Amino acid sequence: MKLNELIQHLESIAPLAYQEDYDNSGLLVGAATKEVRSALVALDCTEAIVDEAILHNCDLIITHHPIIFKGLKKLNGKNYIERVILKAIKHDIALYAIHTNLDSVQHGVNKVICDRLGIIDPVILSPKKNQLKKLVTYCPVDEADTVRDALFAAGAGHIGNYSECSFNTRGTGTFNGNEETNPFVGTPGIRHQEAEMRIETIFRAQDERKVLLALLESHPYEEVAYDVYLLENKNQEVGSGMIGFLKEPLEGSEFLKLVKTQMKTSVIRHTEVLIKPIRKVAVCGGSGSFLLKDALAAGADAFVTADFKYHEFFDAEQKLMIADIGHFESEQFTSNLLLNIIREKFPNFAIRLTAQNTNPINYFF
Repeated sequence: MKLNELIQHLESIAPLAYQEDYDNSGLLVGAATKEVRSALVALDCTEAIVDEAILHNCDLIITHHPIIFKGLKKLNGKNYIERVILKAIKHDIALYAIHTNLDSVQHGVNKVICDRLGIIDPVILSPKKNQLKKLVTYCPVDEADTVRDALFAAGAGHIGNYSECSFNTRGTGTFNGNEETNPFVGTPGIRHQEAEMRIETIFRAQDERKVLLALLESHPYEEVAYDVYLLENKNQEVGSGMIGFLKEPLEGSEFLKLVKTQMKTSVIRHTEVLIKPIRKVAVCGGSGSFLLKDALAAGADAFVTADFKYHEFFDAEQKLMIADIGHFESEQFTSNLLLNIIREKFPNFAIRLTAQNTNPINYFF
C-alpha cells in the first residue's frame, strides 16, 4: 500500500498537532507516496535496527523516538544519527516516528502503563491548552439543521463523551446586496431582514480546515458570516501523563514490587516508602519530572515515570513516592501498542516487532 495510507491512520489516532514544540514526529525519511510492503517497529532507530530491517526486507521503520531531533547540516556518517539516515536512504527504507503525539492521547503510551499496573478509569494528568476552537455562524432558521449536521459530520461538537454539542439562539440578520449579488433570500439593493439561527460549536484546532469547508459547502448564503475563536479551555482528552486509582490500596513496598514485575524493570529508583497506602497513582512514560507538581496537585500517592535528577527527588517532600523505573523501561511496550494499532486497521500488512533491545543503559548488579 501507499505509505501515506498508513501515516493517515496513525495520525488520525495521534495527530502531529499534539506533539511538543521540541519534538520531530512524522515522516523523517522517504516519500509519503512510496509503496511499502512490510514494516519493522521499534522504540528507537539505531544502526542495528536498520540492519534488521534490511535482513527482513522491511522498507519502513516505525519508531517511538525520532532519530532526528535537531537540524542536520551535513550527512557525512560521522555519528550514529547520520549513519542511520544514510543507510536508510541507501536501502530505500522510510523512517517514521510517532513520539510525544502518541504520549499525549488517551489511548497512547501512558494508557499502556496504566493497564499494566491495574489503574482504573485513568484521565489525563496535565491537559493541553490551545487545542480547541469555537465556531460561531449564522444561517436561516430553516437551514440550521443542515448546517449543524454538516459541522458535526466534520468533527465539530465533541465534548468528552458527548457529541453533536452546540448552542443555538434565534435572532434577526440584516443585509443588503449590490447588483452583482444573487442572494439566497431578499432582493439586491433592498435591505433584507431574515430570521436567523446563531450556531455555536467547538472543534479541535487541527480540524479547522475540514470544519470550515463543511460550513461553506452546507451554508445557503453566498457570503457566509462566521467567527473562529481560540479557546483557553483545556482539552481533557489530550495532554501529558495520566492518573487514576488502583483497584485496591497497596503498601508502598508492595506497590514497588507490582511496578517492578509489571513493568519488567530490574531497578527502581524511588523516594522514601511512605507510611500511607498507595491508591492514587500518576504515570508518565519517558522523562516525566516536569509533571511532579501536577501529580502533587492531583493528590497522587505515587508517581511512576523516569529520568528524575538527584535534586528533583527532594521536591516530592514526602507527599508522594516517586518511582523512577528508567526511560526505556517505561516505554518498552509502546512497540506492541503500535503493532496492535496497525494490525487492527491493516490485518494483511506485513509488520514485525524488532528483536533488538535498544536500551543504551546497562546495570551492573
